[in-house]
Amino acid sequence: MPLIQRGIATFTLDYGRCPPWLFERMVKLSRIIIFSIIEFFGPEEFLKRLSDPVWFQALGSLLAFDWNASGLTTTTMGAIKEALRGLEYDLGVFIAGGKGKTSRKTPEQILFWAEKINLDYKQAEKYSYLSRLTAKVDSALIQDGFQIYHHNFIFTKSGSWAVIQQGMNIHLQKARRYHWYCQKVKDLTIEPHNAIHSEITLPKVFNLTSKKSLANREGIMKIIKHKKDLFYEIRRLETNSHQLTILNLSNNNFPYNPKLKEALENIIKNQPNSFEKILMTEKVGPKTIRALSLVSELIFGAQPSYEDPIRYTYAFGGKDGVPYPVDRKTYDLTIQIIEKAIKKSSLGYYEKEKILRKNEKLFNQLK
Repeated sequence: MPLIQRGIATFTLDYGRCPPWLFERMVKLSRIIIFSIIEFFGPEEFLKRLSDPVWFQALGSLLAFDWNASGLTTTTMGAIKEALRGLEYDLGVFIAGGKGKTSRKTPEQILFWAEKINLDYKQAEKYSYLSRLTAKVDSALIQDGFQIYHHNFIFTKSGSWAVIQQGMNIHLQKARRYHWYCQKVKDLTIEPHNAIHSEITLPKVFNLTSKKSLANREGIMKIIKHKKDLFYEIRRLETNSHQLTILNLSNNNFPYNPKLKEALENIIKNQPNSFEKILMTEKVGPKTIRALSLVSELIFGAQPSYEDPIRYTYAFGGKDGVPYPVDRKTYDLTIQIIEKAIKKSSLGYYEKEKILRKNEKLFNQLK
């Protein structure tokens, strides 16, 4: 199996805060590892590592956070962002976004860095667009019940970018992490997640990123060209309580659902020529996408995929081959990079030995 480019992980939802003494240690150690990786391999390679959920999980665990806690994502990214503070220009890596309200400031922070490092305006606008697009894909095209609350956009001046974002499901008390990487992606709306590992697999997930949903998507592209037919079919949904349950519309009649109506009007007015443009149309969100998909199914008989996009449930595989054989190449490379970073660091001998022993113990537990 090749190195993982993008993926999803699901973890237990926790509400605690990282103790200041631990966070300071995480910042110090992550700075050492970041410096070494960029020195040996370059900033683009660092982004590739972050977008690999196996490597990211190992890094977060090494930094002393619980491997199966949702806080691993937010705290690890927070530590990395703090470790890079003031050194971004020298290292060539820039991070925007974060948790909660900070996540919504991601486009603003991207433009801030662009101005500071004299990044081409078009490139900055592209990064800002990609930040919004990836968030919309994982909240509207993949409707798995996880609300996005953490979003980081990491980029370089040369054009490489990665996204790490996480959603929470309060009912299940779980969190799910989404990784993105820029490596020659042809269509960011079709199966953008290549490697997925999770504690749970959900029985039903509305997934328009699946290739199995292509016929349903084609139906949507056809129906948006006919305003009269589209609005007629949306109203007709009101007569079928089962379909309304699937769509999860409000109990109000369609004319009194202004948000959905406005979104559909925007789509019809703009006549987008790609599914990506439909998704990025103003006011379009999960409910609009669900409504369009259902109309496409009713008219053309083309169902969307309801398969959870999760593919793996463990980071490196299991020794008994369940759920899949151990990926020795990724496993060994992860160990080598982290060990090399620690050995080349400016840490004292005893501190190095302590961290290396923990690193060895961590990976022995995964064998």
